[in-house]
Amino acid sequence: MRMKERAAVISQEPLADGIFGMWIETQASQTARPGQFLSLYTADGTKLLPRPISICEIDRDRGAVRVVYRVTGPSTGTEQFSKLAGGDVIEIVGPLGNGFPVEKAIGRRVFLMGGGIGVPPILELAKEMECEKKQIIVGYRNSQTFLKEEFERNGELYISTEDGSVGTKGNVMDAIREHGLEADLIYACGPTPMLRAIKSYAEEKRIECYISLEERMACGIGACLGCVCKSKEKDSHSNVNNKRICKDGPVFLSTEVEI
Repeated sequence: MRMKERAAVISQEPLADGIFGMWIETQASQTARPGQFLSLYTADGTKLLPRPISICEIDRDRGAVRVVYRVTGPSTGTEQFSKLAGGDVIEIVGPLGNGFPVEKAIGRRVFLMGGGIGVPPILELAKEMECEKKQIIVGYRNSQTFLKEEFERNGELYISTEDGSVGTKGNVMDAIREHGLEADLIYACGPTPMLRAIKSYAEEKRIECYISLEERMACGIGACLGCVCKSKEKDSHSNVNNKRICKDGPVFLSTEVEI
């Protein structure tokens, strides 16, 4: 269920260079699932479209959701969000999209994989996951490994960094190879090149794999067709081989889509 509301900011803090974490008091906390996102509106009337930001954590008891996002530049919507503090009000819509099928992990060995700003959605997934073996594999550019402590409390953590400053030098696939990791099920979120490599790996190893696609979104509710990806089956909405990432996704079975 999605609804538009004026929500109160509980707190905000910088987590790394250009990375911020913000807790928001919102009714979305009661129905949100790992892998879904919120659309956040700025107070700037010249910026009409909301900014989609993945849900990082859900605290249903407190009625709150945490979003972790990267500031994309000066005078952007995300730069305006970074100036908010406890007590401020922000207009949001959510939860939106479909999430990861958490229930499929029961009794299985699982990879939870995130890269870049695709790292935050993996945290709530790790917290809610019940499985035989939970292996969290996340990739960063450098030693600014935001959310590291939270991940360590929720599974076996393996880190890769592009510069080799922490963990395996390289990417998440390099970390899998270095540690000889194995899984029966994969959940992943990150940039397209990373997801393409994971999809290929999953097909080679015949592993069931779910990927959360990153894409620029306009409406966030599936009406504008601005965030489509190629799919094997025809979309009932447009009758072509496309899927709307905001509405049909952002999480897809990897064999459903072409990336």
